[in-house]
Amino acid sequence: MPTGLSLHIGLNTVDPARYGGWDGALLACENDARDMAALARAAGFSDTVLLTPDGTVDQVTGALRQAADKLGPGDILLLTYSGHGGQVPDVTGPDDEPDDLDETLVLYDRQFLDDELYQELRRCADGVRIVVLLDCCHSGSGVELPGGLLPTTAVRMMPLPRQQQIYERDQGFFAELQRSLKKTAPPDGEARDPAAVLISACQDNQYASDGPVNGAFTEALLGVWDGGAFRGGYRAFHRAIQHRLPATQSPNFYTTGTPSPAFLRQKPFTV
Repeated sequence: MPTGLSLHIGLNTVDPARYGGWDGALLACENDARDMAALARAAGFSDTVLLTPDGTVDQVTGALRQAADKLGPGDILLLTYSGHGGQVPDVTGPDDEPDDLDETLVLYDRQFLDDELYQELRRCADGVRIVVLLDCCHSGSGVELPGGLLPTTAVRMMPLPRQQQIYERDQGFFAELQRSLKKTAPPDGEARDPAAVLISACQDNQYASDGPVNGAFTEALLGVWDGGAFRGGYRAFHRAIQHRLPATQSPNFYTTGTPSPAFLRQKPFTV
């Protein structure tokens, strides 16, 4: 029987000592992680939950590496993240990021580049099914909120002035990290992208709303899932979630590698 492992990360705050005094307070991210872990357990996954102070780069990468070591062909990894999202300039050039920006997960101790996440997922063996659900903002410096006004609910985006301040402080670190990741990437034609399905809370130029109990995306996902009553594959699951959210927050469906048609047709969270 296949093995299912899941990792659920929820950060209601970040370490202000690492973010220039900003604590990034949110309400519902820990709830999201707990609720997604409960969903995963009911579906047959063995879950790990990292909440706020435990959501560090070392603990996240450590948990992902432990999962990669245990999973083999036919097994499944589920990763969910609820917290702030950000972006930093990509100094490695447009071959890596067409918009010259790396998206980030704003972990407790520092921003975690999308390239770092992909590197961790590549540790999984061929044939491991990977599902990633990100309930955070991936907003660029040119994003404009509707009507030029701040939304009435909190958004899961590191404020743009704060992003700039933190980047100016840490740009040497991120530049070296990006170059290091590019150097260690397989040569063109030899790269093996993980067969992963990503459903994220919004597009790169949009924001994801927090909420009193769950984030808007996670709330919609849980409603569509309906305790397991949902029937359909991952694309239908994405569309159903999308229909529950406003046009200003349009969830993205993205794949890396070549997920098999059978994987995409499976009921979500099938071990």
